[in-house]
Amino acid sequence: MSFDPATLKYDDKGLIPAIAQDAASGEVLMMAWMNHEAVAKTLETGRVTYWSRSRQAFWIKGESSGHVQELVDFRYDCDADCVLVTVHQTGPACHTNRRSCFYRAVREGEVVELMAPML
Repeated sequence: MSFDPATLKYDDKGLIPAIAQDAASGEVLMMAWMNHEAVAKTLETGRVTYWSRSRQAFWIKGESSGHVQELVDFRYDCDADCVLVTVHQTGPACHTNRRSCFYRAVREGEVVELMAPML
């Protein structure tokens, strides 16, 4: 059975949340948004493509930074309203130059930074 990106459930703005996870370590790297065309481009090219809500434009992860996400596996959840892309990540995934966007935790009511920016 072939996959049609239209079978996913997009929100009223035509977007679906996309979680990027490191294929080797299982670490959650980031969350961003995709639309129907970004899903199609990702599957077609193997380069993870997102939709920038602020710029109203596509962005291929790593296109300007060199911190590329190469698609390993594309999954979607049971409700078809969220996608998971497992990737080979080159360099940091976060625009703050950290490996993951999830670098802060709340521990005993205090914010703790779990990782420093990469050099």
